[in-house]
Amino acid sequence: MPDEHTVPDEQEVALPEPLAGPVPARKRPKPGERRVQILQTLAAMLEQPAGERITTAALAGRLDVSEAALYRHFASKAQMFEGLIEFIEQSVFSLANQIVEREQAEGAGVGERQCAIIIAMLVQFAERNPGMARVMVGDALVFENERLQQRMNQFFDRIESTLRQCLRAAPGSTSATPTVDAQVQAAVLTAFVTGRLQRFVRSGFKRLPSERLDASLAVMLG
Repeated sequence: MPDEHTVPDEQEVALPEPLAGPVPARKRPKPGERRVQILQTLAAMLEQPAGERITTAALAGRLDVSEAALYRHFASKAQMFEGLIEFIEQSVFSLANQIVEREQAEGAGVGERQCAIIIAMLVQFAERNPGMARVMVGDALVFENERLQQRMNQFFDRIESTLRQCLRAAPGSTSATPTVDAQVQAAVLTAFVTGRLQRFVRSGFKRLPSERLDASLAVMLG
């Protein structure tokens, strides 16, 4: 496989710490800390492969607080899921922007290489945050507010747009329809990523989305 498509290791893409990490227990949490505890606990519960729907009663029980205590920090369970989606969006797109800026600054090229690194970053993020992967593919959003799924759909639309912009910026294209080609290729890459994440979730997190990623990207990116 050509070197320019080799997926970087995690040292090259500094991923954020998984949201489901433990928060030190306090009798009186600092301002904002209880909100983080709620989101971390929800993320940890989503990592259970059984995939059962999470209720506010179960979440409150895990935190050893009342349901009323949850609603002092979030108006609804949908707002809790929105907090998780915000974490996904901010983490992924800030990293994607860093990748594009770094590659351009280093003169490392654009196009296929940037797409490969962005996809690798997205896959690594999902593997480190399996509960977030369930949110990303919509598995955790079944029976929840419809706007949550719409927001995740928009997330992948933005991923596709980012990949398309990278491909359109690639120099040396001899195609008569470079814009159309970039649109098609970006759509295929996005479908590939979503498929890998769905398989990861449906396998109970056993089939890693990074499985043979280098070889797969080599086929799609040429």
